[in-house]
Amino acid sequence: MFTGPVQSRAAETLSEEQIHTKRMELFQKSEALTQIPWYYLAAVDQYERSLRFARKDREKPSSLISIYIDPEKWAGPLNPRLQDENPKTITLFNGFGRDGDLDGKASIKSDEDILAAFTDYILQYGIDRDNFKLALWDYYKRDKTVSIIMGKAKIYKHFGTVHLNDKAFPLPLRFNYSYRNTWGDARGWGGRRIHEGTDLFADYGVPVRATSYGIIEMKGWNRYGGWRIGIRDINNTYHYFAHLSGFSDNLKVGQVVEPGMVIGGVGSSGYGPPGTSGKFPPHLHYGMYKDNGLTEWSFDPYPHLRQWERQDRIKSKKR
Repeated sequence: MFTGPVQSRAAETLSEEQIHTKRMELFQKSEALTQIPWYYLAAVDQYERSLRFARKDREKPSSLISIYIDPEKWAGPLNPRLQDENPKTITLFNGFGRDGDLDGKASIKSDEDILAAFTDYILQYGIDRDNFKLALWDYYKRDKTVSIIMGKAKIYKHFGTVHLNDKAFPLPLRFNYSYRNTWGDARGWGGRRIHEGTDLFADYGVPVRATSYGIIEMKGWNRYGGWRIGIRDINNTYHYFAHLSGFSDNLKVGQVVEPGMVIGGVGSSGYGPPGTSGKFPPHLHYGMYKDNGLTEWSFDPYPHLRQWERQDRIKSKKR
């Protein structure tokens, strides 16, 4: 069992693959006990883990499970002992805490206790998709959060694993392209604003690839971005691909994608009504946006592009 201080040491000393394996074991054990699909639990956990990295009011992940439960909610709103771990008194004060690892304590630091508390909450609604969504809405009070978590669940179910950290450069390395850091530069079209992305210049029609495991949230036309696609990955990051020449066949909103999957082609669309093209050299506008459970903001994709480009070059040399 990974409880108390042992969890922290385990998360620090295990390899990434071992951590993913241990998490899967916990999710599958919870599924066996409750019949709640493991990918639902994995989606909530990953959503919460991403929040911990994006927000200053949350502690960084230190154990295998990252689902956050407020200590007052855990012990019970009227419980005079905020650090209470007695399952009986926690229940008496209508607290959230549960004893999942059967050690006689309901510890907010125990992975199995956290999962037992959260699954017990879900079971009050039901384990089917619609009731799970309702439980999420009552828990988070935010439609976008529910949508993001359900998207993650679909991704995990599709691939059958939580080990989905690979990335890919958005353009195949065999083509000629160029780019530099243009995030934050001034832009005048459509009013004074900053450039929220990096422009990658390449020939018209060069394949554009998904950079991560994710789900297509948006596809269509925008008067500035032209033909564009938005993909949400498992880390609450939204990847924006704009000025495309077109889309890959049968690509649709809600579809699961993986790194390196071709989603469209480099183009020069945008800055006008649907179909407008050719007002600038063909290039891919690539942007990244982070959701922290409260709001969403853009951040500089350039360092990530450089890293993914290096990783793809290393992979190509090994083939």
